Amino acid sequence: MIYRLLIICCLAGFIACTSTSPNGKIQDSQFTNHLANESSPYLLQHANNPVDWHPWGNEALEKAQKDNKMLIISIGYSACHWCHVMEHESFEDTTVARVMNEHFVNIKVDREERPDIDDIYMSACHLATGKSCGWPLNAIALPDGRPVWAGTYFPKKQWQEVLDYFIKLRKEEPTKLEDYASQLTGEIQSSEKIVINTSDKKFSSEALNKITSTFLENIDFKKGGRKGSPKFPMPNNYQFLLSQYYHTGDEKAKEAVMTTLDKMANGGIYDHLGGGFARYSTDALWKVPHFEKMLYDNGQLVSLYAQAYQATQNPMYKKTVEETLDFIQRELSDPSGGFYSSLDADSEGEEGKFYVWTEQEIDSIFTEAMTNKIFKDYYSIIPRGNWEHKKNILHRKKDLQKIAKENNKNPEEIEKIIAEAKVVLMKERDKRVRPGLDDKILTSWNALMLMGYIDAFKAFGNEEYLAIAKKNAAFLVKNQLQQDSRLNRNYKDGKSSINAFLDDYALTIQAFAAMYEVTFDEKWLQYADGLTEYTLQHFFDQETAMFNYTSDIDPPLIARKMELADNVIPGSNSSMAKALFIVGTYLYKPDYIEKAKQMMLNMENTISTSGQPNFYSNWCSLYQYMIDPPYEVAIVGDHFESKRNALMQNYLPDVLFLGGKNEGSLALLEGKLQEGETMIYVCQNKVCKFPVTETGKALNLIKE
Repeated sequence: MIYRLLIICCLAGFIACTSTSPNGKIQDSQFTNHLANESSPYLLQHANNPVDWHPWGNEALEKAQKDNKMLIISIGYSACHWCHVMEHESFEDTTVARVMNEHFVNIKVDREERPDIDDIYMSACHLATGKSCGWPLNAIALPDGRPVWAGTYFPKKQWQEVLDYFIKLRKEEPTKLEDYASQLTGEIQSSEKIVINTSDKKFSSEALNKITSTFLENIDFKKGGRKGSPKFPMPNNYQFLLSQYYHTGDEKAKEAVMTTLDKMANGGIYDHLGGGFARYSTDALWKVPHFEKMLYDNGQLVSLYAQAYQATQNPMYKKTVEETLDFIQRELSDPSGGFYSSLDADSEGEEGKFYVWTEQEIDSIFTEAMTNKIFKDYYSIIPRGNWEHKKNILHRKKDLQKIAKENNKNPEEIEKIIAEAKVVLMKERDKRVRPGLDDKILTSWNALMLMGYIDAFKAFGNEEYLAIAKKNAAFLVKNQLQQDSRLNRNYKDGKSSINAFLDDYALTIQAFAAMYEVTFDEKWLQYADGLTEYTLQHFFDQETAMFNYTSDIDPPLIARKMELADNVIPGSNSSMAKALFIVGTYLYKPDYIEKAKQMMLNMENTISTSGQPNFYSNWCSLYQYMIDPPYEVAIVGDHFESKRNALMQNYLPDVLFLGGKNEGSLALLEGKLQEGETMIYVCQNKVCKFPVTETGKALNLIKE
């Protein structure tokens, strides 16, 4: 491609490097740009740059057209380390800013607020460079928004070369830029297109088993996760593999899950003092994290570890969930019931500074010799440091039994010493300068965290988790759900804003359906159904039987895209297909289920032939539903709650619970109330086995 040649020639020297202090760096208070009135913490971080940043919107786009200037569209997020580095190196530099302001209209985008814009220009980056891309994402576009090129982080010198190159090209060969824009935009518009599958092909266990085998070929069975580095948690990958073990007894699938969960929980990616997981591990050992903490990771990992506990009863998984939820309540919870988005990787301008320790610091805190020795041994703290600059990242290589034997103590004594030491060290850590908080509240991410609390309640029966889930669900209804079942995506400083995207709807629908399971309050299914109908009206594409990422009431971008693959967060189309299937089953709406089946049929060949099913793991979970529809377990009578909660503590990925003290209005419950009894009905495809009153017998019916 012609623009790939452009990039190879122009940017052959691109590297990632450590932040330095540039000449011309300014004090924040000297400048104010068009971001000053925004609510996004990421945009506000740039509000005092000398670069004349604009938020995305008509004002900036119209200015570019009027002044006939190219656009710089710079995209990142609050917790992004390299976004901060590029800001300090280039966007706070008056020399760089002068060039950007004179020749470009500069737009800053928070990718978490506007994933639709991010997707367009991230696609441009993939196409222009032929490589994986990340953030900060910096695109150069014609005044109408069509990209001519996109890249990621650049040190100041290289960024200046990029600017000079495109300024010169615009002046001397403008038709070349027009050609680049036309070609690149055409490829963006045609990417992720899918043709409706009208075949009568049947879903089969054999096909899914082959997909699972391909999946397992990419697993690192020694260290967990996918082979190589960096390592990302990817929770929906392991939720699928755990369910495959449940359905097929595949021991390799179980091993992949348990090895990964064990290594993550013992590794440096996990915060052993405060709970919660960092974004990813930069190495293959889960030891050195990229220290930012994201709500969406932790919400999904709570669900995964809770489900793994149900399947294995491993106490470490329970402790991991409890500590992670303690972290969420302590650091990412708003009094209103919403959950904040993230914590930065950096504090005091240094990545990871809040979380790491020198041996000297540990020695000064734990003056009692035995405690000091045991703590350092348990968390792999060494004199030279296990990371850079003699710093230590807490991670576990030895188990309690081994340390107990080496110190002539029993494991319970060691556990008590470690627990008490963690409390002391946490108090010391709390005296440090904290990482920055991104306190915007995003609907889809809150739905993932809501699911985490629901799954933790199912696994452990902790009523506090259910109370927090109810509070968050009520927050979403009060603040994000509109009267016509439209959703907003963002909530910040008391204001709900930004028309929601497909992932917001799909994940909220699933979370509300799950709220019904743990409350048997039908209002949650009514909310879910209203949201489903809204997506069908405003997102559904009749030609492909899939869903667009943006609604038909949003101002159009240069392309209207569909999100087909799954990533760190399950893709919006796979999530919507699952939502249709679940709500369709509960409310006995066959048209919803047929739409989900058609979507799965559309994707089946792509998944089977891709060689990378890890990018379709949420689809794979739905595939299992197509082969073996989930059980509808109805519990009706005065003691429905205790019997439901007892059953839910088991790992049952193929069960949807419904019921209540009375039959309610669901067609699936009709005729199931028996006076003076609490009956459990195990049904599949609306056909029920003989009802029982004991949870053990019901469990046998489910598993037989």
